[in-house]
Amino acid sequence: MLIVNAGTDAELAVAAAQAGAAVVRDMYGASLTRFEKSAGDFATVADLEAEKVILDVIRTARPDDAVTGEESGRTGAEGTERMWLVDPLCGTLNYAVRNMLVAVNVALRVGTDITAAASADPFAGEVFWTDGERACVRRDGVDEELRPSRESRLVDVNLDPPFPNEPGFRAARLLTDTAFAQRFRPRVVSTTLAVAWVAVGRRAAYVTDGHLRDSVHFASGIALCQAAGCVVTGIHGQPLHTGAGGLVVAADQETHAALIQMAGNQVPL
Repeated sequence: MLIVNAGTDAELAVAAAQAGAAVVRDMYGASLTRFEKSAGDFATVADLEAEKVILDVIRTARPDDAVTGEESGRTGAEGTERMWLVDPLCGTLNYAVRNMLVAVNVALRVGTDITAAASADPFAGEVFWTDGERACVRRDGVDEELRPSRESRLVDVNLDPPFPNEPGFRAARLLTDTAFAQRFRPRVVSTTLAVAWVAVGRRAAYVTDGHLRDSVHFASGIALCQAAGCVVTGIHGQPLHTGAGGLVVAADQETHAALIQMAGNQVPL
């Protein structure tokens, strides 16, 4: 069992994400057994081992908290307001084919709010974290405040299912929109590390469909972007986790407004 010194919830999120990232990094390039899930989705032994280490860190420091892990499901006391959301390896297919674009995500929901979160990049040695007020990136033990920027014009679009709002909305159709091509440059990295990149200024925006409340994949990135001052809504500009759902997170209001208009211009095919 890994023992860490993590006084605050934010420091615990960072420690847990870093512990998982160490496993992911150490197992990279190995021949990994795949465990089939559903609809072509799968986990690897690296997912399972990273989640085990993360849960050990959390349970040691906060034994009374509940945890929802992508691979192990919900464990812990019923009725608690404190729920940790753990995605031990976001970008499993990338990782399985030796692509280093992955993230390790840990977030704490207290009541209805995400109060602490961390997204670690195992290969860049970075961990993006928030305590619900500050948003920083930690490199070599040094924290730097996250500063969103639209300057790159890069917009990451999630093309993975499910697509609950089709045919009225499909994120992929943004890529064929003339206005999108004139204003932005698309990227598809297939990991929620790209959501954290909006908070740090490496992406101008991120768009996905889906119902994301209590999502182990997205909770950390959303919390980071909110704390960093990004504009964060559903796909039609509505409050997050309401209506059609989905996610549009942008570095600034102008970028956000343009993407919301493009999403609204889609018509069923």
